[in-house]
Amino acid sequence: MSAFRPEPGEKRLFDEDCSEDTLKSGILVLTNHRIIFQETTGRMATFSKEEGEVVLQIPLDRISAVRSEGFLVKKLVIESEGKAYKFGVFSIGKWEKEIKAQMAARKS
Repeated sequence: MSAFRPEPGEKRLFDEDCSEDTLKSGILVLTNHRIIFQETTGRMATFSKEEGEVVLQIPLDRISAVRSEGFLVKKLVIESEGKAYKFGVFSIGKWEKEIKAQMAARKS
């Protein structure tokens, strides 16, 4: 896969540096069509990050569940095709609400 590029008619709604339990560090992107996770690599000496490859992209119509999970350390959980991805984002409620809204908009 390559770096994130929007498709025709696709709008970038949110993006955030975060980590996923198995995919590690990256940028989570929500568009009006899909969820994308693009890996990043960091350099401690210069405190910089470089965007890498898109390692996960899920069309909104393939998401079966979206929820928050955890007590002290909460995660945004996105389920698709029998797999659960757990993202450590800052505003879990905002992400969950907007993903569900975009999923509903795609169905109508």
